[in-house]
Amino acid sequence: MTSPSTRPVRTRYAPSPTGPQHIGGIHTALFAWLYARRHGGQFILRIEDTDQKRSVPGSVDLILQALDWLGMDIDEGPREGGEFGPYVQSERLALYQTWAAELVERGRAYKCFATPEELAEMRKLGAGYDRRYRDFPADRVSELEAQGLPFVIRFKMPLGGVTIGDDMIRGPVEFDNEQLQDAVLLKSDGYPTYHLAHIVDDHHMRISHVIRAIEWLPSFPLHIQIWRALGWNMPQYAHLPVLLNPNGKGKLSKRKQQFAEADGKNVPVLMHEFIDAGYLPGAVMNFLTNIGWNYGDDVEIFSTAQAIKRFDLKNVSLANSAYPIAKLDWLNSQYIQRAPADELCRLLKPILEAAGYAVDEKRLRQVIPLLRVRLKSTRDVAPMAGFFFADWASFEAPSADILIQRKMNRDSTADVLRGAMPVLQELESFSHDAQHSAVAAYAKTIGYKNGQVFGSLRAAVTGQKVSPPTFETMEILGKKESLRRVKLALQSISDSET
Repeated sequence: MTSPSTRPVRTRYAPSPTGPQHIGGIHTALFAWLYARRHGGQFILRIEDTDQKRSVPGSVDLILQALDWLGMDIDEGPREGGEFGPYVQSERLALYQTWAAELVERGRAYKCFATPEELAEMRKLGAGYDRRYRDFPADRVSELEAQGLPFVIRFKMPLGGVTIGDDMIRGPVEFDNEQLQDAVLLKSDGYPTYHLAHIVDDHHMRISHVIRAIEWLPSFPLHIQIWRALGWNMPQYAHLPVLLNPNGKGKLSKRKQQFAEADGKNVPVLMHEFIDAGYLPGAVMNFLTNIGWNYGDDVEIFSTAQAIKRFDLKNVSLANSAYPIAKLDWLNSQYIQRAPADELCRLLKPILEAAGYAVDEKRLRQVIPLLRVRLKSTRDVAPMAGFFFADWASFEAPSADILIQRKMNRDSTADVLRGAMPVLQELESFSHDAQHSAVAAYAKTIGYKNGQVFGSLRAAVTGQKVSPPTFETMEILGKKESLRRVKLALQSISDSET
């Protein structure tokens, strides 16, 4: 048989279609995908829907949306097809039933007729399933079958000795067989459990490496024994550490929670939440790749292509990792700063339009340089820069509390705005550099700090406390519109005094 180390690399992501994609599952998929791409192999998507009660309609679309958005291309799957399909387990039931029966025939599995009441009683005793049907006489088994009694098929786990497996991350791991039960392989409804289904599928789909969460490590000896019982060449296994909550306590929840480490904000944990929150796919990929694996050379920002060249399961951390959500905001801001103008235009335009603005693309391209270093998320664009695309004729001057800067009052703010108007009006060039020089000189003349004068003007023309820089904003608005807004602000603050 071919050694696992010399097989063509084929990894898989095999989620259950139980709703939105959790970031923990995507993290596992990412490492499997990176490994396949690093070794020039194939990445397969398989839908494990054998637990029909938990399946949620539309889940497969959410899985595909998440992988597509992140740029994790799929070589074989329900949508792509492939020679080893179908890639949905509920469409492969006959295959599992055949191999479950084969294991019974070989004496490595057996039919168990224990009723729910019997199992409940065993659980009360605290010892788990007591193997009462493991060595049931063949004639009695036939008799119970003839009566039409439901049964499951259980695997005959060795009763003594140890099972030793080799984990690509942890090395050799040893398990005491006496501590393990005879697991169910095939349920009474003809559907397999994970234990049988993933092994049958991984064999027939020629999976070379099974990369999965560490929660499956306790089941590893069972899976090793099933592989041996079937006489198949076992793939290599790697059990990844889990993602912990940002505070390092407990497994990352499948629902949004608030943590002090995230400034009390809701922490996204589902893929659609990242998309909705305005994160860039590259930033999320960079963020996830760096959890439990390190690029090296103290490099924190790297492309997916760079990660593929360096990715090695041997460098995956043994320890579970806290979810460093605060770093994602920083990473996202870095990716926004580095994104090409065309990409930012494509990303920001629909967000502004969804907020009700009519977006002139030429103006958006003028605004983008002002936003790059200020956006943590693409969703910040509407509250920060929506005023550029609002109906200018309907602009209303802001309230006094927005106009008045630190250590200023209504009178001083009115005086500053009143004096700035002729300074701006007299400029032949309304470039931001020309404005800055003239207004800075004006501020010095009247004894105010630049921040006070600039801030009052910025608030006057934007109507906001937070916005892009003053003079770059006024340059885009133009001299006529900028002065009109300063005049409105002056009138507003003067009227508020009376």
